[in-house]
Amino acid sequence: MSAQLSQNLLLVVPLAPLVGAVAAGLFGKLIGRQGAHSVTILGVLIAFILSALTLKDVVLDGARYNATVYEWMVLGGLKMEVGFLIDGLTAMMMCVVTFVSLMVHIYTIGYMAEEDGYQRFFSYISLFTFSMLMLVMSNNMLQLFFGWEAVGLVSYLLIGFYYTKPSAIAANMKAFLVNRVGDFGFILGIGLVVAYAGTLNYAEAFAKADQLAQLTLPGTDWMLVTVISICLFIGAMGKSAQFPLHVWLPDSMEGPTPISALIHAATMVTAGIFMVTRMSPIFELSDTALSFVMVIGSITALFMGFLGIIQNDIKRVVAYSTLSQLGYMTVALGASAYSVAVFHLMTHAFFKALLFLGAGSVIIGMHHDQDIRNMGGLRKYMPITWITSLLGSLALIGTPLFSGFYSKDSIIEAVHASHLWGSGFAYFAVIAGVFVTAFYSFRMYFIVFHGKENFRHKPFPGEHDHHAEPDDHSHGAAHAHADDHGHADDHAHAHEPHESPWVVTLPLVLLAIPSVLIGYFTIEPMLYGGTFKDSIFINAEHHPAMEELAQEFHGAMAMALHGLSSLPFWLAFSGVAVAFVFYRLKPEIPAAIGRALSPLVRVLENKYYMDWFNEHILAAGARLLGRGLWKGGDVAFIDGALVNGSARLIGGMSSVVRLVQTGYLYWYALVMILGLIGLMTWQLWPYLGGSVGR
Repeated sequence: MSAQLSQNLLLVVPLAPLVGAVAAGLFGKLIGRQGAHSVTILGVLIAFILSALTLKDVVLDGARYNATVYEWMVLGGLKMEVGFLIDGLTAMMMCVVTFVSLMVHIYTIGYMAEEDGYQRFFSYISLFTFSMLMLVMSNNMLQLFFGWEAVGLVSYLLIGFYYTKPSAIAANMKAFLVNRVGDFGFILGIGLVVAYAGTLNYAEAFAKADQLAQLTLPGTDWMLVTVISICLFIGAMGKSAQFPLHVWLPDSMEGPTPISALIHAATMVTAGIFMVTRMSPIFELSDTALSFVMVIGSITALFMGFLGIIQNDIKRVVAYSTLSQLGYMTVALGASAYSVAVFHLMTHAFFKALLFLGAGSVIIGMHHDQDIRNMGGLRKYMPITWITSLLGSLALIGTPLFSGFYSKDSIIEAVHASHLWGSGFAYFAVIAGVFVTAFYSFRMYFIVFHGKENFRHKPFPGEHDHHAEPDDHSHGAAHAHADDHGHADDHAHAHEPHESPWVVTLPLVLLAIPSVLIGYFTIEPMLYGGTFKDSIFINAEHHPAMEELAQEFHGAMAMALHGLSSLPFWLAFSGVAVAFVFYRLKPEIPAAIGRALSPLVRVLENKYYMDWFNEHILAAGARLLGRGLWKGGDVAFIDGALVNGSARLIGGMSSVVRLVQTGYLYWYALVMILGLIGLMTWQLWPYLGGSVGR
């Protein structure tokens, strides 16, 4: 007998972070800094505990919940409501979101210790957690769209947290506008579902999926499900930063490091992956849409990884790694390996949050210098940050037995087993991406934690660096973050790096544990067990990738041992080895390669000129179109022809008509007589004409 889930306890999960956000946001000055972080952490902790209990009931006891919590309005037969759908997919996402959010909340105490807007920041990240929970717990597309837009709004506020900094304002506006492009497609997809299925509810819409598969878009021969799927995926391209709507994510590094971990690890950027997985009954009906998803994901996985190679900002290296890994998840979606995609979503959430927070710890130790060329030799100064960052990097590159190995190798195998159009290119992209990921990850690792201690002379001083008196030896998180806000001095003379406080290192240790272990213990139930049995639908006859993976799986340990002899392992090993030679033994080699391939390096430094294209082609075209609509449509047609033109027409007619309004009685009598003669002539003319004719 399955356990019953309590609606009241489920309501507490999203509402607890919301209460914390409201308390810190509205009453922050009253409760102070300690009160703000205490109430928000308590709210997220409650949400995490209840999420973990929900996951236990769902996975172990088979509990399920799908019901309306609040009915907002009914329009004809269309119900708009708030409701929860709790199954294996939702419960897993709830745990991932709340755990990573809890780690980020704790970490923020140390990272933002002396920042202005401390209470405001805690309010934002707690509100972000509420929004993401509403998204993943929804049982209908209206609530999904609410959560979708809410995380977009709060990410806008977080990226632009330093609202006096021009680059932060440009970054959050860029994120907002690019996501609006994706959201336009997303709402079109939802609208088509409502128009042809007549419902916003997941279960009711999926029950009519076969009927939708028989329809074409009016006026075309396009399959309706293909159009719906591609429109929905365009929304995912914006939110999950897929090419070409990826351009906002690297610039979002303008926000403080904790939100980089929160947005780019487990929450906002994975919303698109979750949404496509939830919509699997619709996507499975269109091979065209799946191929489109796979090709877009493979382009993102490979070409965004190349950009990570030439980055020198420690946060941007991790950001491009996020883009590449999101591409891997998207490729898995295209191969109909939805469970593999969300499995990688989960493992990636832990090790990528670890890497982002580890980068933030390095920034604290380096007194807010983010250029990896100014680092080196930090291993002995920051031992906890070093070992946890190493574990996160090993998980990222897919080292056997680490969590990333199980999910990443499963993606590669799923793509290899796919027979859809584009799977050949996708397989090449994910295989080549293994080497690229290992190379740029350990390039950063070797430069930051080993080698020469460049922080003693700063070969690449930042814009805020300047020479100071030798007796200035300020330390601490307060100094570490001041430049982010643009107010403090960051000195170019030698600073002795130091380990971060416990509120920073504790989340690193707690995230390192699942980064190493969780893949080993969860791969079987998540991919080949019953965790997602009623969450994901796969047409195994047409898309047999998961069946082929199940036949080849013989346990987590056997998979790891086999992985030691597989092509991905040796590619990853080669990437680490090349990075070691280039950046530890022979640093002159990458410098020489960079000079020899300077045109290619220039292309990478300009990010494939995507920003230039958007600004000078798309934006210029939009400006021309807008000016044309303004001048031609608004000024010339609406104001000129319709409004002013009708006024001129009436005025012209009036000027003619008033000529006959003389005011003289004899003139009016003459007009009446002439009119009477004309009327009589018109009436008698047929008779006169008839007699003449005879």
